[in-house]
Amino acid sequence: MDFETSKNLGGIGAILMFIGILPYISLYGLTLLVGALLVLIAMKGMADYYKDAGIFNNVLYGTIAGIVGIVVFVAVILTAAIGFIADILPNWNGDWTSLTQLNPADVSTNIAFSNIGTFAAAVLISFVVLFIFVLVVALLYRKSLEILRSKTGVGLFGTTGTILLIGAVLTIIAIGLILVWIAMLLLAIAFFQLRPQPTQTATSPESQTQM
Repeated sequence: MDFETSKNLGGIGAILMFIGILPYISLYGLTLLVGALLVLIAMKGMADYYKDAGIFNNVLYGTIAGIVGIVVFVAVILTAAIGFIADILPNWNGDWTSLTQLNPADVSTNIAFSNIGTFAAAVLISFVVLFIFVLVVALLYRKSLEILRSKTGVGLFGTTGTILLIGAVLTIIAIGLILVWIAMLLLAIAFFQLRPQPTQTATSPESQTQM
């Protein structure tokens, strides 16, 4: 894959990630997923072009860490939810559709503070684990973008990585998600600012003697 293709795929992918969270455009997360895949492919192309595997490897490891974090988060939440429902509904057969037919009075009699506390603790732990994975992803992405900045001379890659890391730290409040969203737009701009390395022509012995 040549330089221009990698550059364009990265820019388009970052734009798709930027608009992928907007209503009616996200297509149930498909736009975001396609954008992330294009950026991943672009980083592989950049790693090959600049002959630095760290550009791609850090993004790849970060993406894997993100997937693992989401899976662990969902698994913990579902396990906690099933355990909570089983505690307050001893006769529940595991059919989720049957929950809509329950009598609220029957549910309230089995709810205890210990059940609520256990469920709340599990949810809190799941969010802490997810937050740790988010930080790991941001650190790896920033490392990759810093390498790309040093190789390309496009300082916006470094700025994007810094904003992405700050946004990850601040994901506990709404402004963190906004910063991550802005970072995707900056990443697209950074990709489109890329220029190929100038080719160096060999100096002939004749030209050196003439000088």
